[in-house]
Amino acid sequence: MCKDAFLSIVFITILAIVCFSSEAQKVNEPKATNSDWSKPYQPFRIAGNLYYVGTYDLACYLITTAQGNILINTGLAASVSQIKNNIESLGFKFSDIKILLTTQVHYDHVGAVAAIKKMTDARLMVDEGDAAVLADGGSSDYAMGGKGSLFDPVRADRLLHDQDTIQLGDMQIIMLHHPGHTKGSCSFLFDVNDELKTYKVLIANMPTIITNRKFSDIPAYPDIAKDYAYTFNAMKKLSFDIWLSSHASQFGLHAKHKPGDAYNPAAFVDKEGYDRSVSDLEEQFLKKMKNP
Repeated sequence: MCKDAFLSIVFITILAIVCFSSEAQKVNEPKATNSDWSKPYQPFRIAGNLYYVGTYDLACYLITTAQGNILINTGLAASVSQIKNNIESLGFKFSDIKILLTTQVHYDHVGAVAAIKKMTDARLMVDEGDAAVLADGGSSDYAMGGKGSLFDPVRADRLLHDQDTIQLGDMQIIMLHHPGHTKGSCSFLFDVNDELKTYKVLIANMPTIITNRKFSDIPAYPDIAKDYAYTFNAMKKLSFDIWLSSHASQFGLHAKHKPGDAYNPAAFVDKEGYDRSVSDLEEQFLKKMKNP
């Protein structure tokens, strides 16, 4: 064996060991401070082929097509069985999940993504800004990182960029890059149809501020203030009929829908609520910017 070939084998072996050690490290998911994050909630049809399959507060969405289904967000690591049961109770097969998406890579939204990807062999797609944090299990997150893996590390099959289209069957979903909360926070815009009409749906990742530090004291995210400003400007320009978000509490799910309620997409037509929420969050941002 020539020297170069031997060195190549050694390098590949070392790389494999490093990758294995990184992915096999112990996961220390933070203790959920909100019991509503794991509290069960009855799944239901929101509009057309869009369904709510998450917990009481951690919103997970199923979009069905004739060629398979799309799951957006997965909740905590322990939420796998809840999500699976919710999907199956609606009459769909868990194994029919073909694409996994997420609005952000915090542990309360991707805690179960590695397990669900393994169980379904679905393609995982993520905003490129969050890809590194997803791959290291949250350890490099600017706000929550530095404590090892917070969720099972997993690598994305496709990196998404602003205005990219995710397509499955007759569904086309546009990803909107809305950074700040995380480097790759994003929202999704798409149409769904029922027997009466077409609804343009926005699943918004609301740009809440989760750090108490000054923006200027976050070297791991030097563009954080600029990203928040961009996101607020972009979100105020969006047009849609129905809006939802990463947390049920953010879009007032429990005031708009009670378990057992009849199908009623109109309950989620709430542009005023969206505008008010974005405005309130922007006010918090501008207040923080006075002492960035």
